[in-house]
Amino acid sequence: MGKLHIDYKWKLIIMLWCAYFLNQGDRQVFNVVIPLIKDDLKLTDVQLGLVASVFTIVYGCLVPFGGYLGDILKRKWIVFISIFIFSVGTLCTGFAGGLVSLIILRGITTGGGEAFYYPAATSLLSQYHKKTRALALSIHQTSLYVGIVASGFISAYIGEHYGWRISFFTFGIGGLILCSYLFFNLKDTPQEMKEVRLSILYVVREIFKKKTTWMLCLAFGAMCFVNIGYVTWMSTFYHEKFQLSLSTAGFTSMFYHFGAAFIGVLVGGRLSDKYSTVRKTIRMETEFIGLLLGAPFIFLMGYTSNLYVSYTMLALFGFFRGIYDSNLYAALFDVISPDLRSSSVGIMTAFAFIVGAFAPIVLALLKSTYGLSFGISFLSVFYLMGAIAVFVAIKFFFLKEFYYEKK
Repeated sequence: MGKLHIDYKWKLIIMLWCAYFLNQGDRQVFNVVIPLIKDDLKLTDVQLGLVASVFTIVYGCLVPFGGYLGDILKRKWIVFISIFIFSVGTLCTGFAGGLVSLIILRGITTGGGEAFYYPAATSLLSQYHKKTRALALSIHQTSLYVGIVASGFISAYIGEHYGWRISFFTFGIGGLILCSYLFFNLKDTPQEMKEVRLSILYVVREIFKKKTTWMLCLAFGAMCFVNIGYVTWMSTFYHEKFQLSLSTAGFTSMFYHFGAAFIGVLVGGRLSDKYSTVRKTIRMETEFIGLLLGAPFIFLMGYTSNLYVSYTMLALFGFFRGIYDSNLYAALFDVISPDLRSSSVGIMTAFAFIVGAFAPIVLALLKSTYGLSFGISFLSVFYLMGAIAVFVAIKFFFLKEFYYEKK
């Protein structure tokens, strides 16, 4: 029983890593082929920003329900159905003929399907990984980086050579193939919850009794504003400012950032796990460092007129983003009891993505008025705001609200 459990908990990481790879890959397909969609469907920058914002708003509004369902229903089926829906949405986006169909297929179907994956998946991983929780969640998080980088290059290459629609078909079909494997290999597991089913109002009240949760929500909202603005427009930024080809811009705008983030998230996860038994605030301090030290590099990557300097700043921004990501939910779980964790992930993610939903349109408007260089540099302000929120939590709330979990 013990050996089987240990074996499966690492197999679970592999399966969910692949699922999250496609989850993030499906998001990035749209961003890197924006210039092709713009030319083909005769859409404006603001209209394309609207499609990205609708996606994020739908995701943000539905993810709390995904979190709540992850605490009361079989998480295997939530994960499976989520992947199936967002894969179908991605596949069908390839048939879009204009703004309305893009909003319905990309914004609503794909965004709605993706909303139910992450809370249930992280709850499952946390259930199987207690002493290795930050490491497990960090490994899972690396699939976000690889998914965005790989899909950025693959979809841009396919789009340049075969048309943007084929990019969506490719990733949609890939998701459906994965669904067939997960159907037979994901296990049903018992929820870590009380015998009495908890009401939504009770769950929300219990989660937000913790002032640390408020501060972590603000920090994640600031980080998401930066991330969503960055992944939506950075490829276009390099394509237009430095005259890079679409595939080169799609690859380099993500590779240096997420390649460095891959290292940062593993470093942050490993060190915070190592010292968490002797320093309760280590996960929060890791988040603070990631946001504070990442801010100047965000400013410089947009401000500089030298492509290679921008690449360097992009990588350093990515490394500290990975440091932050390594304890994104592990820090939250330090103040949240196990029976509320899926719901807490959903609520925090919802807040962050609703805040971040405005980034694509804000950057589109700044692009029209001041240029995209100004817009990218402007994102650094939000990282500083996030760092301040985490600092306040560490200084005033966290130690009073720390949850002592039985190992």
